[in-house]
Amino acid sequence: MIKRNEAMLSIDKGFSGHSVVSILGPRQCGKSTLARMFCTGKDTVFFDLENPVDRRRLESPMQTLEPLKGVVVLDEIQRNPQLFEILRVLADRPDQPAKFLVLGSAAPSLLKGASESLAGRVAFIDLSGFDLTEVGGQSSLQRLWLRGGFPRSYLASSDEESFRWREGFVRTFLERDIPQLGITVPSETLRRFWTMIAHYHGQVWNAAELARSLGASEPTARRYLDILAGAYMVRILPPWFENIGKRQIKSPRIYLRDSGILHTLMELPSLHALQGHPRLGASWEGFALEQVLSQLKTRQAYFWSTHGGAELDLLIIHNGRRYGFEIKYADAPGRTRSMHSALNDLNLEHLWVIYPGEETYELSEKITVFPLSHWTPEQMF
Repeated sequence: MIKRNEAMLSIDKGFSGHSVVSILGPRQCGKSTLARMFCTGKDTVFFDLENPVDRRRLESPMQTLEPLKGVVVLDEIQRNPQLFEILRVLADRPDQPAKFLVLGSAAPSLLKGASESLAGRVAFIDLSGFDLTEVGGQSSLQRLWLRGGFPRSYLASSDEESFRWREGFVRTFLERDIPQLGITVPSETLRRFWTMIAHYHGQVWNAAELARSLGASEPTARRYLDILAGAYMVRILPPWFENIGKRQIKSPRIYLRDSGILHTLMELPSLHALQGHPRLGASWEGFALEQVLSQLKTRQAYFWSTHGGAELDLLIIHNGRRYGFEIKYADAPGRTRSMHSALNDLNLEHLWVIYPGEETYELSEKITVFPLSHWTPEQMF
């Protein structure tokens, strides 16, 4: 079993200041397994809201939950969002006898009432699939990139088995998970849109173009995008713009968050197929972006681009200072005019060029080429 020490530490930190901790992420990303690992050796009561027996036990939630002590786990809470109101009452009790670990397969925006009912009482933890720090770094990089971070996909006995699992995941997500969230969109329509997003992976959002391809309105296309983003399938990376005397892009970039799902929707079952595909660089960019953000754990993340061609794949603000990232699929990336434009126009503290190699080297005083598998936040700050 792969240990997820950072996630375990995040749960501990969450409970240090709150009586409710909510782990949110896509289905099958390892939330239940992580909860059981955290609860090992602790007095625990586990409720799975996909289990009809547990759902019946919670038909009178106050009577069931109020007497409990220790850690109370509520898995797949999006099946019964009314529980958030009960948790607010329980969380406000003096001498709190229980801690509540809540697991959900949708973002807070889709879990109606979560943020409102538990404001100030809950610590949210976003959980994705495995990252490079958990699976072994450089030796596992290509496998993680191809298969993505969902545990069953990554740990499959072969690439073929991994691909079949991801195909089943996509179908189940569309036909079961989305309707369970109360969203009524035909599964085939949403799959067509999701596949379109896969082919636009790493590009600037163009609602008009996607709406025309889908035969729908622009608001409908944006609604579908928000559904996939809220379910942790898509990342909407906002643009950074300021008054620098240049025309700048003001629409977000869109990425599929899991590289394995991206490759499934693009029908790329093997590394050989991926390396021969014209979207190879975009796939690497999205994969590296997610790896960097999974370690930084920041919500102040942007991209920057001008109509003149200068751009920066990722802009991070930390302690009031700006740091940039360029992501390159190359053996030995060099300096570009765009990098110098980003450094000067955005007043960056440093710019990191992330690539799939193994050597670190300097391009200038403020530009460093760094292997993705070795990069850590400690290198940056």
